[in-house]
Amino acid sequence: MKNFSLSIEDRIDRLESTDEIRQLVAKYSLSLDMRDLEAHVNLFAPDIRVSRSETGRRHLKRWLDDTLRLQFTGTSHHTGNHIIEFDDSDHAHGVVYSKNEHETGSEWVIMQMLYWDNYERIDGRWLFRRRLPCYWYATDLNKPPVGDSKMRWPDRDSYDGAFHELFPSWEAFWQTPPNEDEPEVAAPAELNEFLNTMRRGAPDPRIRIR
Repeated sequence: MKNFSLSIEDRIDRLESTDEIRQLVAKYSLSLDMRDLEAHVNLFAPDIRVSRSETGRRHLKRWLDDTLRLQFTGTSHHTGNHIIEFDDSDHAHGVVYSKNEHETGSEWVIMQMLYWDNYERIDGRWLFRRRLPCYWYATDLNKPPVGDSKMRWPDRDSYDGAFHELFPSWEAFWQTPPNEDEPEVAAPAELNEFLNTMRRGAPDPRIRIR
């Protein structure tokens, strides 16, 4: 649905929806960091998929409770760049950056990541249909994450995150060195198609279900 084909009422709804989705992301961070799991799980669709066999907010709350108590004394999630594109009046997708801090055992782990989000308006409220976390690094505050395998949690083997995997431009950039010719420049992405263009038309990425 292109913006220029929308009525004035639909454009107002689009603006209000964009603001509500941005508030949704902010509420996610606050409720998670303050450990208000009731508030947190109610930001997701009622039938949110939690694992291969479990759906629903009750299962999501149990999974979060177990994870947070086991791994983190405290957390702080700081969201930044946020791109939102609409599939129709009640469905949207987006990318949002997040810079996070975690107290875990005797270490203070900082993290840079982004979320690929799918949003859905259900009963008049915008909710998360799903969130796909893509990590660049996690490391102790005093240990810069230079080199490979930038995901470095205490007492775990280091591994690579998926921060760049959503966008083919990252690999293409390093595989295509510059030459003497001026490079061709593609036409700008159509309105509401920036992320789809950067993804080179690939379908929405899939979450690996436990």
